[in-house]
Amino acid sequence: MTRAGFQFDIVARDRQTAARSAVFRTPRGDVHTPAFMPVGTQATVKTLTAHEVATSGAEMLLANTYHLSLRPGEETVAELGGLHQFMGWPRPILTDSGGFQIFSLAEMARIDEQQAVFRSHIDGSTVRLSPERAVAIQEALGSDVAMVLDHVVALPNAADVIRDATQRSVRWAERCRAAASGKVPQLQFAIVQGGLDPQLRQWCADQLVALDFPGYAIGGLSVGESPAEMYTVLDAVCPALPQDRPRYLMGVGRPEDLVEAVARGVDLFDCVMPTRNGRNAVAFTDAGKLRLRNARFARDPDPIDPECPCLACRHSKAYLRHLFMAGEMLALRLLSHHNLTYYQRLLAEARSAIAQGEFASFRAGKLAGWQTAGGGEPTQSPGG
Repeated sequence: MTRAGFQFDIVARDRQTAARSAVFRTPRGDVHTPAFMPVGTQATVKTLTAHEVATSGAEMLLANTYHLSLRPGEETVAELGGLHQFMGWPRPILTDSGGFQIFSLAEMARIDEQQAVFRSHIDGSTVRLSPERAVAIQEALGSDVAMVLDHVVALPNAADVIRDATQRSVRWAERCRAAASGKVPQLQFAIVQGGLDPQLRQWCADQLVALDFPGYAIGGLSVGESPAEMYTVLDAVCPALPQDRPRYLMGVGRPEDLVEAVARGVDLFDCVMPTRNGRNAVAFTDAGKLRLRNARFARDPDPIDPECPCLACRHSKAYLRHLFMAGEMLALRLLSHHNLTYYQRLLAEARSAIAQGEFASFRAGKLAGWQTAGGGEPTQSPGG
């Protein structure tokens, strides 16, 4: 895929699975995939500076259209030089369209063919989000990748509800495509919906591929389904998407799920899981999660991982536990940085394993370590 300053080059493929490593080239720098994008919903990754996010190894992050349109407003961001300058992040940014808020704020939303109408979670005012409005906001923000507006519904759900939302998502994608001005160096990614129905997912993918988007996301997961159900959807969708375009699995963040999705050909990920868990004293490791408020760490002199270059691993687990028990803000920062660094190192290892033809053993080893430790968190949705 090559589009006006953007290029997606596959550099290695695994022979036993659909895993691939690639370079997603953008005007603001290269993103080596598989890649994890930290979530900066409100133009910040919670508790961390942009520099600290970069030192975790992140090459691209996510910000949210809906939230930034309400506060400070896309006009303000544009006047101040665009989102990159506003938040001090010179690297690529992907903006979510606001479609997830149709799901997460469903009690405050009314959806029809034209648009979604919300009550602002800030002041209760009426907010109207149409495909055209979502495109205009993202162009004003100046993100590198803009997501089309889609209609996300909870799972499980009635078949007719899922079908109607999927068909609407396709029509909204067409409207987003038509609304793009072409004046901003920005790619639009479409979003495949369809619930847990493989045939509906494949139908949606076929419709969107016919529109020739430069990238494709898989949405509507991590909203109540089991990991096995998620993998079944990925097995149906990934083969239906073009080989030469980036594939992005939205809002999925368990380390196990990242590795399994990479095996199925996914390139990009985002989720609040590493930072949200970090703020709650949970550290990710190859041996599972460490809950640092546990008394067994009170006199533990060792770091979380002596090989980890993060800010937290310069300190003992005893010190980190002390910070959490004392309510010190530094605790949230240190463990958020550790977890982001862990995710970046995990996918860097995946890229290396793919290049060396060792992805199968990498996958088996990681999954065995996590399963021995008792498994991971349930699937979670993005939030901040």
